[in-house]
Amino acid sequence: MVYYLGMLGIVAFSVTGVIAAGKRNMDIFSIVLLGVVTALGGGTIRDMILDSRPVFWIADLTYLWVAIIAAIATFFCVRSVSRILKLFIYIDTFGMALFTITAMQKALSLGNNYTVSVLMGLITGISGGMLRDVLTGRMPLLLGREFYATPALLGAILYALLDQFTPGFNSAWLCGVATIISFRLLAIHYNLYYPRWLTYNCDEDQG
Repeated sequence: MVYYLGMLGIVAFSVTGVIAAGKRNMDIFSIVLLGVVTALGGGTIRDMILDSRPVFWIADLTYLWVAIIAAIATFFCVRSVSRILKLFIYIDTFGMALFTITAMQKALSLGNNYTVSVLMGLITGISGGMLRDVLTGRMPLLLGREFYATPALLGAILYALLDQFTPGFNSAWLCGVATIISFRLLAIHYNLYYPRWLTYNCDEDQG
Protein backbone atom coordinates (compact mmCIF):
# COMPACT_ATOMS: atom_id res chain seq x y z
CA MET A 1 0.00 0.00 0.00
CA VAL A 2 2.81 2.42 0.89
CA TYR A 3 4.44 1.77 -2.47
CA TYR A 4 1.34 2.63 -4.48
CA LEU A 5 0.58 5.68 -2.33
CA GLY A 6 4.09 6.88 -3.08
CA MET A 7 3.46 6.44 -6.79
CA LEU A 8 0.26 8.46 -6.57
CA GLY A 9 2.16 11.22 -4.82
CA ILE A 10 4.80 11.16 -7.54
CA VAL A 11 2.14 11.55 -10.23
CA ALA A 12 0.37 14.37 -8.36
CA PHE A 13 3.48 16.47 -7.81
CA SER A 14 4.78 15.83 -11.31
CA VAL A 15 1.50 17.19 -12.66
CA THR A 16 1.74 20.34 -10.52
CA GLY A 17 5.30 20.89 -11.73
CA VAL A 18 4.15 20.82 -15.34
CA ILE A 19 1.22 23.16 -14.65
CA ALA A 20 3.51 25.65 -12.91
CA ALA A 21 6.10 25.44 -15.69
CA GLY A 22 3.48 25.90 -18.38
CA LYS A 23 2.69 29.35 -17.03
CA ARG A 24 6.31 30.35 -17.73
CA ASN A 25 6.20 29.27 -21.41
CA MET A 26 8.97 26.68 -21.00
CA ASP A 27 9.84 24.07 -23.63
CA ILE A 28 8.86 20.43 -23.16
CA PHE A 29 12.30 19.35 -21.90
CA SER A 30 12.37 22.04 -19.21
CA ILE A 31 8.79 21.31 -18.24
CA VAL A 32 9.39 17.56 -17.88
CA LEU A 33 12.56 18.22 -15.90
CA LEU A 34 10.68 20.50 -13.54
CA GLY A 35 7.92 17.93 -13.14
CA VAL A 36 10.50 15.28 -12.21
CA VAL A 37 12.29 17.59 -9.75
CA THR A 38 8.98 18.46 -8.11
CA ALA A 39 7.95 14.82 -7.86
CA LEU A 40 11.24 13.43 -6.58
CA GLY A 41 12.71 16.40 -4.70
CA GLY A 42 10.94 15.94 -1.37
CA GLY A 43 11.68 12.24 -1.12
CA THR A 44 15.29 12.80 -2.12
CA ILE A 45 15.76 15.36 0.66
CA ARG A 46 14.12 12.92 3.11
CA ASP A 47 16.44 10.06 2.18
CA MET A 48 19.51 12.30 2.37
CA ILE A 49 18.56 13.45 5.87
CA LEU A 50 17.79 9.90 7.03
CA ASP A 51 20.95 8.61 5.31
CA SER A 52 18.83 6.06 3.47
CA ARG A 53 20.94 4.62 0.66
CA PRO A 54 20.41 4.41 -2.19
CA VAL A 55 17.89 7.23 -2.64
CA PHE A 56 14.44 5.79 -3.28
CA TRP A 57 14.23 6.57 -6.99
CA ILE A 58 17.70 5.18 -7.63
CA ALA A 59 16.82 1.97 -5.82
CA ASP A 60 13.63 1.70 -7.88
CA LEU A 61 13.70 3.50 -11.22
CA THR A 62 9.96 3.00 -11.56
CA TYR A 63 9.52 6.21 -9.53
CA LEU A 64 11.60 8.13 -12.06
CA TRP A 65 9.75 6.72 -15.06
CA VAL A 66 6.35 7.38 -13.48
CA ALA A 67 7.37 11.01 -12.89
CA ILE A 68 8.58 11.39 -16.49
CA ILE A 69 5.51 9.77 -18.03
CA ALA A 70 3.13 11.79 -15.84
CA ALA A 71 4.93 15.01 -16.81
CA ILE A 72 4.81 14.24 -20.55
CA ALA A 73 1.15 13.21 -20.43
CA THR A 74 0.25 16.36 -18.50
CA PHE A 75 2.13 18.54 -20.98
CA PHE A 76 -0.07 17.36 -23.82
CA CYS A 77 -3.35 17.19 -21.89
CA VAL A 78 -3.40 20.12 -19.49
CA ARG A 79 -3.64 22.79 -22.20
CA SER A 80 -7.23 21.71 -22.81
CA VAL A 81 -8.18 22.03 -19.14
CA SER A 82 -10.01 25.16 -18.01
CA ARG A 83 -9.78 26.61 -14.51
CA ILE A 84 -6.20 25.37 -14.30
CA LEU A 85 -5.41 27.25 -11.08
CA LYS A 86 -8.05 25.33 -9.12
CA LEU A 87 -6.75 22.06 -10.59
CA PHE A 88 -3.22 23.01 -9.53
CA ILE A 89 -4.24 23.72 -5.92
CA TYR A 90 -6.26 20.53 -5.54
CA ILE A 91 -3.58 18.26 -6.97
CA ASP A 92 -0.88 19.97 -4.93
CA THR A 93 -2.92 19.36 -1.77
CA PHE A 94 -3.41 15.70 -2.66
CA GLY A 95 0.28 15.20 -3.40
CA MET A 96 1.39 16.95 -0.22
CA ALA A 97 -0.92 14.77 1.88
CA LEU A 98 0.34 11.54 0.33
CA PHE A 99 4.00 12.53 0.56
CA THR A 100 3.67 13.56 4.20
CA ILE A 101 2.22 10.24 5.33
CA THR A 102 4.37 7.97 3.14
CA ALA A 103 7.49 9.79 4.33
CA MET A 104 6.44 9.13 7.91
CA GLN A 105 5.89 5.47 7.14
CA LYS A 106 9.35 5.17 5.65
CA ALA A 107 10.96 6.99 8.56
CA LEU A 108 9.21 4.68 11.01
CA SER A 109 10.21 1.60 9.03
CA LEU A 110 13.85 2.70 9.33
CA GLY A 111 13.55 2.67 13.12
CA ASN A 112 13.12 6.39 13.78
CA ASN A 113 10.91 7.65 16.59
CA TYR A 114 7.62 9.45 16.05
CA THR A 115 9.04 12.93 16.52
CA VAL A 116 11.61 12.43 13.78
CA SER A 117 8.99 10.76 11.57
CA VAL A 118 6.61 13.71 11.91
CA LEU A 119 9.40 16.11 10.94
CA MET A 120 10.36 13.94 7.96
CA GLY A 121 6.74 13.86 6.86
CA LEU A 122 6.45 17.63 7.07
CA ILE A 123 9.74 18.27 5.26
CA THR A 124 8.92 15.79 2.50
CA GLY A 125 5.37 17.05 2.06
CA ILE A 126 6.36 20.67 1.47
CA SER A 127 9.84 20.42 -0.10
CA GLY A 128 8.80 19.33 -3.58
CA GLY A 129 6.31 22.18 -3.88
CA MET A 130 8.85 24.69 -2.61
CA LEU A 131 11.42 23.56 -5.18
CA ARG A 132 8.79 23.84 -7.92
CA ASP A 133 7.72 27.33 -6.88
CA VAL A 134 11.28 28.64 -6.52
CA LEU A 135 12.34 27.27 -9.91
CA THR A 136 9.33 28.82 -11.64
CA GLY A 137 9.78 32.17 -9.91
CA ARG A 138 6.42 32.16 -8.14
CA MET A 139 5.54 32.83 -4.52
CA PRO A 140 5.86 29.51 -2.66
CA LEU A 141 2.52 28.26 -1.37
CA LEU A 142 4.25 27.83 1.98
CA LEU A 143 4.53 31.62 2.21
CA GLY A 144 0.93 32.23 1.25
CA ARG A 145 -1.65 33.58 3.64
CA GLU A 146 -3.65 30.37 4.03
CA PHE A 147 -2.47 27.39 6.07
CA TYR A 148 -0.10 25.21 4.04
CA ALA A 149 2.44 23.49 6.28
CA THR A 150 0.03 23.48 9.24
CA PRO A 151 -2.41 20.94 7.73
CA ALA A 152 0.55 18.66 6.93
CA LEU A 153 1.77 18.94 10.52
CA LEU A 154 -1.68 18.23 11.97
CA GLY A 155 -2.19 15.21 9.72
CA ALA A 156 1.27 13.89 10.56
CA ILE A 157 0.66 14.23 14.31
CA LEU A 158 -2.71 12.48 14.02
CA TYR A 159 -1.15 9.61 12.09
CA ALA A 160 1.63 9.30 14.68
CA LEU A 161 -0.87 9.18 17.55
CA LEU A 162 -3.08 6.60 15.85
CA ASP A 163 -0.12 4.45 14.84
CA GLN A 164 1.32 4.53 18.35
CA PHE A 165 -1.80 4.05 20.44
CA THR A 166 -4.05 2.03 18.09
CA PRO A 167 -1.61 -0.34 16.35
CA GLY A 168 -4.43 -2.54 15.08
CA PHE A 169 -6.11 0.34 13.25
CA ASN A 170 -5.17 -0.20 9.62
CA SER A 171 -6.70 3.03 8.35
CA ALA A 172 -4.48 5.36 10.37
CA TRP A 173 -2.72 6.47 7.18
CA LEU A 174 -6.06 7.30 5.57
CA CYS A 175 -7.06 9.45 8.56
CA GLY A 176 -3.78 11.33 8.27
CA VAL A 177 -4.22 11.95 4.55
CA ALA A 178 -7.87 12.98 4.97
CA THR A 179 -6.96 15.40 7.76
CA ILE A 180 -4.32 17.14 5.65
CA ILE A 181 -6.59 17.45 2.64
CA SER A 182 -9.57 18.62 4.69
CA PHE A 183 -7.71 21.34 6.60
CA ARG A 184 -5.91 22.56 3.48
CA LEU A 185 -9.12 22.83 1.44
CA LEU A 186 -10.91 24.56 4.32
CA ALA A 187 -8.03 27.04 4.50
CA ILE A 188 -8.31 27.73 0.78
CA HIS A 189 -12.08 28.10 0.62
CA TYR A 190 -12.55 30.04 3.85
CA ASN A 191 -9.28 31.99 3.80
CA LEU A 192 -8.13 30.58 7.12
CA TYR A 193 -4.90 31.94 8.52
CA TYR A 194 -3.16 32.52 11.84
CA PRO A 195 -4.55 35.28 14.08
CA ARG A 196 -2.64 38.52 14.10
CA TRP A 197 -0.97 37.87 17.46
CA LEU A 198 0.71 34.77 15.99
CA THR A 199 2.19 36.61 13.01
CA TYR A 200 5.18 38.91 12.75
CA ASN A 201 4.22 42.21 11.15
CA CYS A 202 7.30 44.20 10.11
CA ASP A 203 5.20 47.24 9.22
CA GLU A 204 4.18 47.68 12.85
CA ASP A 205 7.83 47.70 13.98
CA GLN A 206 8.69 50.33 11.44
CA GLY A 207 5.80 52.58 12.38
